[in-house]
Amino acid sequence: MTQLWNFAGGIHPPENKHQSTTRPIQQAGIPERLVLPLQQHIGEPAEVAVNVGDRVLKGQVVADVTSGMGVPVHAPTSGTIEAVEQLPVPHPSGMADWCVVLKPDGEDQWTELSPISDYKLMDREQVLQIIRNAGIAGMGGAGFPTDIKLRPPRDRKVETLILNGAECEPYITADDMTMREHAAEVVSGMQVMAWILRPARCVIGIEDNKPEAIAAMQAAVQGTQIEIAVIPTKYPSGGEKQLIEILTGLEVPSGGIPADVGVMCQNIGTSLAVSRAVFEGKPLISRVVTLTGEALQQPGNVEALIGTPISYLLAQAGLHPEQLNRLVLGGPMMGYTLHSDDVPVVKTSNCVIAATAGELPAPPPEQPCIRCGQCALACPMELLPQQLFWYAKAAEFEKAEHLNLFDCIECGACSYVCPSSIPLVQYYRYAKGEIRQQRAEQLKSDHARERFEARQARLEREQQEKEQRRKERAKAAAEAQAKKQAEAEQAAQEGEAVDDRAAKAALVQQALERKKAKAAKTAEAAAATPAPSQETASPDTTGEDQALPDIEALEKQLMQAQGKLDTMQGMLEEARAQQADNVDKLERAVAKNHDRVQRAEQALADARNVLAEQTGSAASE
Repeated sequence: MTQLWNFAGGIHPPENKHQSTTRPIQQAGIPERLVLPLQQHIGEPAEVAVNVGDRVLKGQVVADVTSGMGVPVHAPTSGTIEAVEQLPVPHPSGMADWCVVLKPDGEDQWTELSPISDYKLMDREQVLQIIRNAGIAGMGGAGFPTDIKLRPPRDRKVETLILNGAECEPYITADDMTMREHAAEVVSGMQVMAWILRPARCVIGIEDNKPEAIAAMQAAVQGTQIEIAVIPTKYPSGGEKQLIEILTGLEVPSGGIPADVGVMCQNIGTSLAVSRAVFEGKPLISRVVTLTGEALQQPGNVEALIGTPISYLLAQAGLHPEQLNRLVLGGPMMGYTLHSDDVPVVKTSNCVIAATAGELPAPPPEQPCIRCGQCALACPMELLPQQLFWYAKAAEFEKAEHLNLFDCIECGACSYVCPSSIPLVQYYRYAKGEIRQQRAEQLKSDHARERFEARQARLEREQQEKEQRRKERAKAAAEAQAKKQAEAEQAAQEGEAVDDRAAKAALVQQALERKKAKAAKTAEAAAATPAPSQETASPDTTGEDQALPDIEALEKQLMQAQGKLDTMQGMLEEARAQQADNVDKLERAVAKNHDRVQRAEQALADARNVLAEQTGSAASE
């Protein structure tokens, strides 16, 4: 017999399970339209993979998660995509979210399926991919993607695999009826998960108030190594951490996960979905939902397609609208009131309670805390609910977090026993939400600061690189100036022209001396010969008189242009050393004046040629 342990706290509320277990699971059928929310689990919302107007087949992917944690959403039946719009979804806030609206065509035509005959011949990653592609997420809690959960950290070996069949919350009987009618499939799904994890022990925990389910599961595990552990009925024994403590005696550390103590828990519905995905190739497109409450004429359990409106299910169960006071999704302890019955069934929907005013009356007004300590005695996590309440109410969230606020599983045991009718769980949810919001804002602020600091570092680095380039240009200009100065000094010592301007000036001076010498020879020749006539001498004299002023003017222009060139070259070197941004402008100006110098030199050369021709002509005459 399996050894059992106990956990602290716990309560024994009225079970009210008999109303929905009097008849077998019924097929809910196909409604007029199905609403498929894009986010039905923890992680990223799925992205639409179809277009409005497309015809889809049963089991076809209509939305998938391409990046991040998540699983796809499949068409529960064949039909046409009618819209992709924001509609009310199951959530305590009552807010709308993006959904795919499918209008069934009544044919219920399946897409091509790929069942696996022997999964043991496949690689484990392939089986995990099959589970992921089937869109399976935890069907008993927050909806954690099953394929990710079946990949524990490498340093945490799973020694015990637990299938949670406790179903401790009042009214809910979905898992109970599933074990009664689908025990073999539940066991085969657990065997697949055990093959993936290779645990030393596999155990199914069932509360002792489910004798039919216990008998069915015991028959189904015959010939296997799976244990059936019958545990005492106490709320919340179906909590993951509480069930682990009952079956193993191990306590999950604060802030930790079951894998930290070598344990993994899965839900009955999840195991059934894994079995159908592997052995039948069917994705998760339906689930068992408990319909109960005194406002229903025919309470029971139905297998409803994902996306089926709650109003459709209530109509099938014979709802008496005049008796309905509250519509609760989930159990009376951890569920929440629905603001509308138009919301659809999702993968985590396990129960709908149509309660009358006498069945679930409105809570009395909140009274001051009398410090009785009943909440602390009932808390299964051994927290201090009274102190957490004070800190949450006073918005002292750091102190509440210091008292392990996030270890609270929101089971509602503290609120149930409170004589002052204080909605303690609501205060804890509020505090958790505020802390998460502050963390998100802090994370956003940290990211913004990191981006700003990265930008500042980049700007400083670019400025340093720019300054380094300027210094390198200034150094190169100084070295060039020093080299030029050294060459000029060396040329001066050797008696050569200091620079190009001096050389050009020397050439001009030599040309002038040659001209003067030729002019003197011409004058001597003229004195020795008779004077030419007025008509003959006049043109030559006039030509020389006109040539000399032209040469002097050109020489003057050349000297001015050369002076400007030298000045601008000096300015260029100075600008290169002081401000690199003006280099291009000065280089263009220097190039322009250099062109002027070349033009002046060309004009001077042309003038010299003219003078030489005139001088030669005069000498010949």
